[in-house]
Amino acid sequence: MNDVKVSVVIPTKNAGPLLCRVLDAVMSQKTDWPFDVLVVDSGSIDGTVDLVKCNSSVRLLEIPASEFGHGKTRNFAIANTKGDYIAMLTQDALPESPNWLAELVNAIEMDTQIAGVFGRHIAYPDASPFTRCELEQHFLGFLPQPVVELDDRVRYEHEEGYRQFLYFFSDNNALLKRSIWKQIPYPEVDFAEDQAWARLIIEAGYRKAYAHDAAVYHSHNYGFIERLQRSFDEAYSLRRLFNYQHGRGFRHAVRSFVGITVRDFRFAFKTGLFKAHFWHVLAMPLDNFMRVAGHYLGANGSRLPECIRLCLSRDRRLQMESRGDAN
Repeated sequence: MNDVKVSVVIPTKNAGPLLCRVLDAVMSQKTDWPFDVLVVDSGSIDGTVDLVKCNSSVRLLEIPASEFGHGKTRNFAIANTKGDYIAMLTQDALPESPNWLAELVNAIEMDTQIAGVFGRHIAYPDASPFTRCELEQHFLGFLPQPVVELDDRVRYEHEEGYRQFLYFFSDNNALLKRSIWKQIPYPEVDFAEDQAWARLIIEAGYRKAYAHDAAVYHSHNYGFIERLQRSFDEAYSLRRLFNYQHGRGFRHAVRSFVGITVRDFRFAFKTGLFKAHFWHVLAMPLDNFMRVAGHYLGANGSRLPECIRLCLSRDRRLQMESRGDAN
């Protein structure tokens, strides 16, 4: 008889010292039921494997870097666990409280039709104030309707924004029901495997939930080029997976850049950022430009030559280097 209620899965690749804090936070979770932890590492060379091996309470599986795939590796890891639920966490997502795991389970057990739950992201203390504000506003948007399902077929067919809302799911911080995963595993896609999975469960008639109190620290301080590349990867993948049309036009890109930059300047004036975070304010317009440019190029990525797409895609290049077939 299986006595493990939740299996926590953490994919790793050169996780760095932060992983030690993540594992400590996971192992310190307060629950009324047993859980276990599995790390699946794909070719780390920075000591990540040794760090995990030092923790006897954590199980480790190792795969070659060439075998990694966002959906494929997560399916492999889940297949090697036994919990009734699977908590998905990334190596840089730090549970904010010892109740993180219990909050995810509480949310999924509210309704037998809920297939998956995602939790809130909080910016790390060193994050840009613009990143902090953006994360707060993004996740507050799910509070009014924390449990959703496909309840309007006509709207679903014709309204892209409605589909985007239904599809949003982040397995940086999530919980999946094993019985549903057995029916609907992760699609083996290069990017956005979590949103691709959410689409499948929504279209199958299941529900998706948001757990506001199941929070993790998760944010990135991207350089300008990395911001461009990551934005390209996101938009290019979402365009191919979901055929999103909104945002492909040049005029929309210009309006988007102007809109978010004006918004951020207003926020900076209102909160006194020019004095407290002058360099963040100075860098903000260029960061916004790189984000919008990446999204515009990604949304139109199918029109670009393959060599240009490879230069713009950070994720694709890393995958090719792992396989040993990069130029």
